[in-house]
Amino acid sequence: MHLVTSRGGRAVTALAAVILALVPGTAFAERGGGSSQGSSTETSGERDGGSLVSRVVYRGSTAGTQRGDGGGSLQPVGDWTPPACWYEPRSAGEFRTYVETLYDDTVNTPGQHSYAKSAVGMFRNKYKNGTYENYNLDKKDEGNWWVAVRDEDRMMEPEAQACNELPFWVENGDPVPVDDAVTPEVLAELAYSRIELPATEVTLAPEEATKVNLPTWAWLDRARFKEVSVTAAIDVGALNIHATTTAKPVSLKLEPGTPDAETYPASGECTIAEDGSIGEPYANGKADETPPCGLTYLRSSGDGTFDLEATVTWEIAWEGSGGAGGDLPDGTFGNDQAVTVQEIQAVNR
Repeated sequence: MHLVTSRGGRAVTALAAVILALVPGTAFAERGGGSSQGSSTETSGERDGGSLVSRVVYRGSTAGTQRGDGGGSLQPVGDWTPPACWYEPRSAGEFRTYVETLYDDTVNTPGQHSYAKSAVGMFRNKYKNGTYENYNLDKKDEGNWWVAVRDEDRMMEPEAQACNELPFWVENGDPVPVDDAVTPEVLAELAYSRIELPATEVTLAPEEATKVNLPTWAWLDRARFKEVSVTAAIDVGALNIHATTTAKPVSLKLEPGTPDAETYPASGECTIAEDGSIGEPYANGKADETPPCGLTYLRSSGDGTFDLEATVTWEIAWEGSGGAGGDLPDGTFGNDQAVTVQEIQAVNR
């Protein structure tokens, strides 16, 4: 982006770079802290000194996950990723406070480069007594400022640099003239990236160690593997936009950790049953049955173990304000677990 000075109309690329670094780059979306049992609330809307962070608030179930217990975030299937940057509304008063704080902090910082001071001065003049007058405070009920916001975890990605427009004013009822402005769908995509899932640890029977050529039953705890939802919302003045994104487990993929194994079904993909279960717990009397979800190892793990990889696929749907809604790409999350396989040909169960 190039700015043109009022003297001579010459592009001052260096100053423009400083402004872009100071302004859109200082508005970022904070990643919340750890998940908690039941439901959690993550608020990314506090102003810290001269930086203006995301106003989007996240609420929702984290399926009882705890960071560090093996749980984690959805991994989208395919090349799709949630937004790395977007645009959010600000009231005239909030925007004035942001610009004045940024200006004061910049010009009063000892050793600050003259380019930075000049750039932030140009930026302030644009909104205070240049293109706009006094931050449009006299129009505070007629519209909002829109600012670029970047996901803090993805600040260095090229996608995060796409939102490079300087703050702009939009009248109430007018369309926001940029891509990636906050809409219910954008909020749904942001909520997608905040969903936390339980560790994908399957229950096996036999439990301690399985045997060569013996079918091993596998299933998931229905109490842990249920729908997970996160709601993202932003409320600025007359604008109240929200969306709820829901992840529903639909299948379990088993990869034995060795080619010397068979899976049930043969694809290794155990689909969800009508009652919401994935796999069937082993019960006495089923020793001669083929498990609906499981595997058989054809050789011993020797003195070690095989790394059984269990991956759950989650189907994603969303609903938002104004009756909006739709689907988002499926996501997956999985874990490895060690399985001991002993060289015993026959065993009573």
